[in-house]
Amino acid sequence: MFDLTPFRRRRDELVGGDLGRALMREFFDRDFFDLTPSFRADIQETEQEYIVEAELPGMKKDEIVLELRENTLTISAHKNEEFKEEKENYIHRERRTGSYRRSFYVDNVDNAGVQAEYTDGILKVHLPKLKEIPPENYRISIN
Repeated sequence: MFDLTPFRRRRDELVGGDLGRALMREFFDRDFFDLTPSFRADIQETEQEYIVEAELPGMKKDEIVLELRENTLTISAHKNEEFKEEKENYIHRERRTGSYRRSFYVDNVDNAGVQAEYTDGILKVHLPKLKEIPPENYRISIN
């Protein structure tokens, strides 16, 4: 029988064969978040503070933004790179851009005492805990 799509059978053989199974297994066996651009981070909690270490190799300090809002630490990084090489009659130019963003829940943080340092591609953030946990409920007196 004549197939309207001449390469359909060959395509089906490739997708149904070992290559297709390997690709499907690779795609569906991975964690969803492995498919999105991200960075590795470690979070340590002690009695006095949280310590967040994030791997951001190749980034400059001014390309990294830290925000602490409503018990959430957000680390954002944006890289915009352009490479240009000129030789006699040859021009070579490449551009690369990328953004990363991760958020971490941290409770009971003393915002005024937060400190961060960035050395050799590692961002280290110290988030000291409040000495006294503020009450969630407040009693309001009536005048």
